Amino acid sequence: MKKQPERPVLITDAARSQEDQLRSRQIRYVTMMGIRAGCLILGAVLISAQPPLLPLWLILCAAGMVFLPWAAVLIANDRPPKSKTHPPAPQPRPHPRAVTQQPDEPAPHRTIDAEP
Repeated sequence: MKKQPERPVLITDAARSQEDQLRSRQIRYVTMMGIRAGCLILGAVLISAQPPLLPLWLILCAAGMVFLPWAAVLIANDRPPKSKTHPPAPQPRPHPRAVTQQPDEPAPHRTIDAEP
């Protein structure tokens, strides 16, 4: 008897659901923010330990704390590109308005005069 695979085989090349994409972007964002917090803690530990080349280590930690939020936001907001095999859904076209014939006489308008 043949063993069944644990995960079903994907027989289509359908795109991942939006919830899956959002979840993976959230995980990447939280991971990068965790690394940023690690840079802050590492900087505090380095200051108290006074290792050799302390300014270099602090510059690297500061660069990580500045660069990582920017990169995390860019990566978190990035969606996978749409493939050519799955073009975007067509947008509905506005319905043309029916052209009505203009009456020969203009419609009477009521005029309100404020002067006595």
